Amino acid sequence: MAFELYYWDGIQGRGEFIRLALEHAGADYVDVTREPDRGTDEMMEFINSSSEAHIPFAPPFLKDGRQIVSHVANILLYLGQRIDLAPQDEDARWFANGLQLTITDFVAEVHDTHHPIATSKYYEEQKEEAKARTSEFVMNRLPKFLGYFERVLQQNPAQGDYLVGDRLSYVDLSMFQMIEGLTYAFPKAMKHHDSRYPGIARLHDLVKNGPAIAAYLASKRRLAFNESGIFRRYPELDIAP
Repeated sequence: MAFELYYWDGIQGRGEFIRLALEHAGADYVDVTREPDRGTDEMMEFINSSSEAHIPFAPPFLKDGRQIVSHVANILLYLGQRIDLAPQDEDARWFANGLQLTITDFVAEVHDTHHPIATSKYYEEQKEEAKARTSEFVMNRLPKFLGYFERVLQQNPAQGDYLVGDRLSYVDLSMFQMIEGLTYAFPKAMKHHDSRYPGIARLHDLVKNGPAIAAYLASKRRLAFNESGIFRRYPELDIAP
């Protein structure tokens, strides 16, 4: 039975972290809202009207038969062992989950650069506040997050190219997506990231050039970044650190 992924159509968003894992693994899955006979209405009907005991608050969520799992990090923790993208060692699995939760925090801070006051307000209603928030993000938070992940990679006892252990995990795929999104949204801020964070840059290229992900990136299933998702390119917000 195919995994069913529920997320908004038209954007990569948080759902993309899950898509990358499913695509890399060659897993059988359905992107429900992109199905012509299903769509967003089915997703919202499930959230708002389902009689299931374990209803999700918001997308993304995953259905695996009767099992329903919500939130990116939780979904990837669930999928990891099922699609062979999690460390075999239990301690390492918990560490990987902690890294994914840190990426969740990272994603939230990226989102808040363009929506620092409220998600219910348009970007144009909070542009001045967004400039102040983005300046703080680029100057302080961006190097703090990327510096942390570079250190994790360099201190990995396996001494390889991955964040956890000696083989690719879902966390590596998520870090690839972060670099892709940040490079789109903040090209000036990310201009020299490959020299500042060489390990993360190598990891990004390793993921990008893997056969399954390369095929996915070249396919119509991979939507382009746009100004409705998490990573948005507003030139007035892009500053050099």
